[in-house]
Amino acid sequence: MAQLSRELQAQGLDIISLSLGEPDFVTPEVIREGAKKAIDDGFTKYSPIAGFLDLKQAICDKFKNENGLDFTPDQIVVSTGAKQSIANVVLCLINPGDEVIVPAPYWVSYSQIIKLAGGVPVFITTTVENDYKVTPEQLEAAITPKTRMLIFSSPCNPSGTVYTSQELEGIAQVVSKHNELYIVSDEIYEHINFGGQHASIASFPFIKERVIIINGVSKGYAMTGWRIGYIGAPTWIAKACDKMQGQFTSGASSISQKAALAALRSGGGFFKEMCDTYKRRRDLVVDALRKIPGMKVNVPMGAFYVFPDVSGFFGKTDGSTVIQNPNDLSMYLLKDAQVAVVTGEAFGDDRCIRISYATSDDLLKKAMDRITNSLGKLR
Repeated sequence: MAQLSRELQAQGLDIISLSLGEPDFVTPEVIREGAKKAIDDGFTKYSPIAGFLDLKQAICDKFKNENGLDFTPDQIVVSTGAKQSIANVVLCLINPGDEVIVPAPYWVSYSQIIKLAGGVPVFITTTVENDYKVTPEQLEAAITPKTRMLIFSSPCNPSGTVYTSQELEGIAQVVSKHNELYIVSDEIYEHINFGGQHASIASFPFIKERVIIINGVSKGYAMTGWRIGYIGAPTWIAKACDKMQGQFTSGASSISQKAALAALRSGGGFFKEMCDTYKRRRDLVVDALRKIPGMKVNVPMGAFYVFPDVSGFFGKTDGSTVIQNPNDLSMYLLKDAQVAVVTGEAFGDDRCIRISYATSDDLLKKAMDRITNSLGKLR
């Protein structure tokens, strides 16, 4: 949808794209200056496969100061984005035929990375009424002797769902009963959280040795193009990921690593402004969607997405187009409203669409007006 939006914009059409999962903020100056200094200081050689020691120590300090978690540098692996971090872990832990539980909706790459490793994704369906959260009972029912991993994100892309500490403990208790089951906790949206302190499932001592945390600087520090992600994991898993990465890419960009170091040492003074901005935009979008008859929407507590259930529009038509699924609705909105959203089918949910509000208030207001008018034509 993002590519199609750009193509239509190049043709002169006034397309408002709400399809990209990318902050519209510029990387803060202190981080850019850290990268410039690294260039001037000659950090232009190959980097260690698992990352520079000073960056790994800064990540350990971040885990300690922000999450109350103890890691050592040999438990950290820095990669070319959190996506590579996830791929490293899955390729190291999943053998052909192993099952991986994935609560749906889920980030699009989870299922494909699992399949790449020869694993079998097992999806658990959630609903807007339950804030797209999986329950301990659902998790227990999905576990079989072949289950090897649970992977999920909190805050979640695409739903914006944020699990509380109590909810995470319930999930951890289930996993703790199955000794061969590991948790991959994707926490890349950690700093875009409207409910207060971020909770990590690794904070429970009885399960920590089977948790791999995925994080990075892309979202919270507005550094998507710098491509730096990392894991915090049991040492044996981190060593395996080091070996795996060594055969794919070796170390991440030396300059990007120094920029990430500057980010982690910056104190994150810009988090509040960013969070406040996204919360205001969330409220703008949710309020507008709630006024549209047939739209089901919850209030997401993190990230910068709304994931409304649009199944109430299935079977409706404007006289020429019949809406049968979220893909049809997404294409209808692109054509009629000139607003680009993403079909929920991409995220494992055939009832929903994803709307990103990582853009200006003015564009969001205009987009919501267009969506409201277009959906009002359907009968």
